[in-house]
Amino acid sequence: MTQWQSLTKVQGAVVGAGNGETPAADLQIEDRLHQRLIQEIDERGLRGLDKERAREQVERAARSMAAQAFPELVGDAKEEVVANVVNEVTGLGPIEPLLLDYSVSEVMVNAPDQVYYERDGVIHKSSVAFRDEAHIYRIVERIVAVLGRHVDEGSPLVDARLQDGSRVNIIIPPLAPRSPTITIRKFRVDRYAMDDLIAIGTLSREMADFLGGCIKAKMNVVISGGSGSGKTTMLNAFSAFINNGERVVTVEDPIELRLQQQHVVQLEARPPSIEGKGEIGQRDLVRNALRMRPDRIIVGEVRGAEAFDMMQAMNTGHEGSLTTVHANSPRDALARIENMTMMAGFDMPVRVVREQMASALHVIVQLSRLVDGTRKIVQVTEVTGLEGSVVTLQDLYIYKQTGIEGGKAVGEMRATGLRPKFTERLQAYGVKLSENIFNTSRWG
Repeated sequence: MTQWQSLTKVQGAVVGAGNGETPAADLQIEDRLHQRLIQEIDERGLRGLDKERAREQVERAARSMAAQAFPELVGDAKEEVVANVVNEVTGLGPIEPLLLDYSVSEVMVNAPDQVYYERDGVIHKSSVAFRDEAHIYRIVERIVAVLGRHVDEGSPLVDARLQDGSRVNIIIPPLAPRSPTITIRKFRVDRYAMDDLIAIGTLSREMADFLGGCIKAKMNVVISGGSGSGKTTMLNAFSAFINNGERVVTVEDPIELRLQQQHVVQLEARPPSIEGKGEIGQRDLVRNALRMRPDRIIVGEVRGAEAFDMMQAMNTGHEGSLTTVHANSPRDALARIENMTMMAGFDMPVRVVREQMASALHVIVQLSRLVDGTRKIVQVTEVTGLEGSVVTLQDLYIYKQTGIEGGKAVGEMRATGLRPKFTERLQAYGVKLSENIFNTSRWG
């Protein structure tokens, strides 16, 4: 039995991506047309084609079959049925239009009749739907088959990267008792550059100049923020300030970065096989990166014991390292890194860990997604040292929201007036900053 034929074992049809539900009669036609396509299409011929050409061939075949077998189907109803069937055969069924929509950044399937998407930082309920849970399972199987992964009750969780770079998370019963759940964070081909982030108000020009100077001067920078706050986007934008002559090694799980340098080596963690063997984590890759003659090491996101090896690298000559961490404030970011360092299994006093942190980390950039969905840098904080057993911080820039007008968050971004202790280092690397870059005037 071929992969296409095996799909007929799961019955059902899609509900269209339009504003209303597809009529029951058209759903039956979709189902029958879908089955005929599965039986008659040349699967081997499609395998050698890219997605666009495969879609064209399937659409041509679907139109021909619809005209011959269902002459009563005409107009918009025919177009919708053909589109739905093509999405079933070549894409991810009902959610394929959302994945093709450039403005949609995330797609979330909570249940057959509950499909949500994110646009411009705001979550909306979609009109598309699945027929039933079996239909969701069919799409799940389509996703994991391409990834070479497996999902069932014994292995009910998958977190991986699709071929186009999008990140997908799948969780099924019994861990998600109500319904199989799919979350896809789409990969943007056109990453935001620093000028783009300034234009949309994520940060000010003065702040961008200062942070760019920190990157050029090989300061170790941590980008902190909640889920979906724009940490990876900011890290990509920061990479523009790295000298093209430097060798950069990135460690990720999964790969999401698209750095703007020529000399970049990307390493990606590997999950365990179905048998539970062969796992290679980020910590192994960070330790291996030290042997690859890197000028900078970039860890896409620290989640565990690799925090220890990352700080070791920062303290042993690999300056200018960058990473991200999930945290709600710079102080929380330090606490999380401390906890993750302790996960490395070494019996070290807390003070020793904090000494390493105070020595290794220079700047923490805090991002936040505001109530209107916009993303902003809300704090730029310097790690100034260790007093007693406390890592000391000082804010250099802050953003304060003052209200909401017309559904949009209103606030102001300003410098605190404090100058960083590493100003001389910036000058040593030839970084020239304007005199008013640390003054307390409002920037917007």
